[in-house]
Amino acid sequence: MDLRSDRGWRLDLGARPIGSSVVQFRVWAPRAKTVSVHVCDPSRNPVPMDLREYGYFEVTVEDVRAGDRYHYILDGEKVRPDPASRSQPDGVHQASAVVDPDAFGWTDRGWRGLPLKDLIIYELHTGTFTETGTFDTIIPHLDYLKHEVGITAIELMPVAQFPGTRNWGYDGTYLYAPHSTYGGPQGLKTLVDACHAAGLAVILDVVYNHLGPEGNYLADFGPYFTDRYRTPWGAAVNYDGPDSDEVRHFIVGNALYWVTEYHIDGLRLDAIHGIYDFSANHILRELAEAVHGQAARLERQIFVIAESALNDARMITAPAQGGYGLDGQWNDDFHHALRTVLTKERAGYYQDYEGLGHLATAMKDGFVYSGQYSRYHRRRHGNPSKHCAPSQFVVFSQNHDQVGNRAFGDRLSSRIPFEALKVAAAAVLLSPNIPLLFMGEEYGETAPFLYFIDHGDPALVEAVRRGRRAEFASFAWREDIPDPQDPATFERSRIQLGSPRDPRQAAMLRWTRRLIDLRTDIPSLGAGGETPGHQVWVYERENVLVVHRWAKQGPVALLVLGFNSETTSVMLREPGGRWSLRLDSCARDFGGTGQEPMSRDLAITAEGVSISIPAHTVALYLRVD
Repeated sequence: MDLRSDRGWRLDLGARPIGSSVVQFRVWAPRAKTVSVHVCDPSRNPVPMDLREYGYFEVTVEDVRAGDRYHYILDGEKVRPDPASRSQPDGVHQASAVVDPDAFGWTDRGWRGLPLKDLIIYELHTGTFTETGTFDTIIPHLDYLKHEVGITAIELMPVAQFPGTRNWGYDGTYLYAPHSTYGGPQGLKTLVDACHAAGLAVILDVVYNHLGPEGNYLADFGPYFTDRYRTPWGAAVNYDGPDSDEVRHFIVGNALYWVTEYHIDGLRLDAIHGIYDFSANHILRELAEAVHGQAARLERQIFVIAESALNDARMITAPAQGGYGLDGQWNDDFHHALRTVLTKERAGYYQDYEGLGHLATAMKDGFVYSGQYSRYHRRRHGNPSKHCAPSQFVVFSQNHDQVGNRAFGDRLSSRIPFEALKVAAAAVLLSPNIPLLFMGEEYGETAPFLYFIDHGDPALVEAVRRGRRAEFASFAWREDIPDPQDPATFERSRIQLGSPRDPRQAAMLRWTRRLIDLRTDIPSLGAGGETPGHQVWVYERENVLVVHRWAKQGPVALLVLGFNSETTSVMLREPGGRWSLRLDSCARDFGGTGQEPMSRDLAITAEGVSISIPAHTVALYLRVD
């Protein structure tokens, strides 16, 4: 199969080459009476475009080739880049560039994607992952990610063209244009092709709840936004008002564009709680249906995963049962419960999470808050998720938000003891959910991940500074916050991927790899399916969790997670049977002392057996009978 084939879908917006030197231009601009396209050559005049149905303008222009710059002229006055630009080589305010979507020589003809249950995700920020911060310079590290860490998918933070050269990506204003300083369209396709050659899937973080403020000219073209709702980040996208059909077409087309033209294996939808749609067919359901339909046509596995603060199981419930049909969602409850156990933080949204019981609930059921009162929200929050498969939840102990949205971008490696880091890693990587690591977490990176921007408008820069200070107020983080606009803030956020590891970082990397090997090799330690294959016991006083995991094939596992800060003991009365130690975090190979090993053999009966657990210890047992 030739994956360059569109298999029934092709982008119908923007500049589309239809010959070696002929390009069709099409733009939705109902707010303009006239639209012209101007190929940026002093010898050429703007070409008037023909008005079509629903406010679309289009024209076919000869003697135009890939790489040529162009822009639209609205009503003879406003010169604007293309809303569906495939490339913005000179930034968000300058002309768009024609891209031939069929020119890249893909080599991933046999790639079909990976099953959802096999995903072990590694989230990275292109600009800070390497010294030069480009798509191309990620490629030499794929072998490390695949073989030394063991992940199966990388997840790129948003790459849509944003202002300047440094940004998290959530201020993107050209949703179809891979960021120019990262390497643009060619660079992203080269990275995806290389990932597939290495057997790695690629998930792309996309932002459909708002657009960034700088370089955002969509409102000049049409009613892309609405004042009926407002997101925390600016005007809400118009998904359910007048003319919203064409806005929805623009967004759904973007999702199909990434999975078709760029062979992306999954989309992570940012903050869907900022997507407002009261129409009969919610945009998330329409988008998921379109992506799944295209996946079937392309004969590939492609997933849609949401980030949501709603705790609403409808997102990942099948349409036949009244849901939206997304494949998965991030589970912040798991993170918050784990974080409060590890660090004892109780400010902000952490105030809702109390002890190991909530972490056990997240492991067993998905949401901790499934309809009960939340002190942070000051209302009842969430609905039950017990009917959802564990493999529909992505869990983590760190990610870009939970590190970068702290005032000083501090990672867990600077907050908790080394042995506790190993417990956090085991809780995530041996969970029945889909695990996610944040870049550098695998070896205990200590560089912070701070919030950074490169806006050109001084007033906007100051507004961002004020907004960050206000955001941190509920956490009582009142010290001087690093300036987001300062290039030094960005430079401090680079991880030291190629640097020599100190002994503890080397041990942490071995620990991460060992956990992933066990998850991959032992079926009971993988992602849980629709039938529950795990049970959790909470020893609150001792600060210990015991997780019993089983599958149709392979050995039954018993995981002991010791969050205790000093040696303790627990009495196990179930699950019964004879058990043999397979993994002990106290081992010297993983940076432990090797002096307080866990019991090598256990015989658990109804009378019980007492086991001694050193401080911050992980032990994995396999049943031998």
